Amino acid sequence: MIRSGWERGGIQWGSAADATQVYMALSDVVRKTVEQADGSWTRVLDGSVGGGLFALDIESGARQWHVPAVGCGDRPQCSPAQSAAVSALPGVVFSGSVDGHLRGYATDTGTVIWDYNAIQEYQSTNGVLTKGGSFDGSGPTIVDGILYVHSGYGYRGGVPGNALLAFSVNGE
Repeated sequence: MIRSGWERGGIQWGSAADATQVYMALSDVVRKTVEQADGSWTRVLDGSVGGGLFALDIESGARQWHVPAVGCGDRPQCSPAQSAAVSALPGVVFSGSVDGHLRGYATDTGTVIWDYNAIQEYQSTNGVLTKGGSFDGSGPTIVDGILYVHSGYGYRGGVPGNALLAFSVNGE
């Protein structure tokens, strides 16, 4: 089932397609209520649910595959929701998540073939220290063999940051 139309749920920022399939990331951020040490209650992100990536046949709409999100384990205030728009090129679809990971999935099976955790500090090209964070909003842009993506989205529980990352196949 693909949910949509509720707060921080469904397909939020955009899909990608190739000649045979359309790829959609699912947000479905879930919050839970927990008791604090002082007896008060607060809402926190649930790191065990949310997210996933789907491939649908472009002609029939039939589901070709679905990959559930990778959970956050015991990392506090984390969500595996995949809110960001996805981007595709032949053989791979890229999907970023609120947990700070950008993953590449094989378009034929949905197998994760690349995973990068962006939640770290970077020395930028202009010497300013930057931080990576959650992926949300726009997806990666791919130009001349370089994948560009912004990392850091602190709204509603996401990890803030201010990094513009660039990846290439050969590391240049």
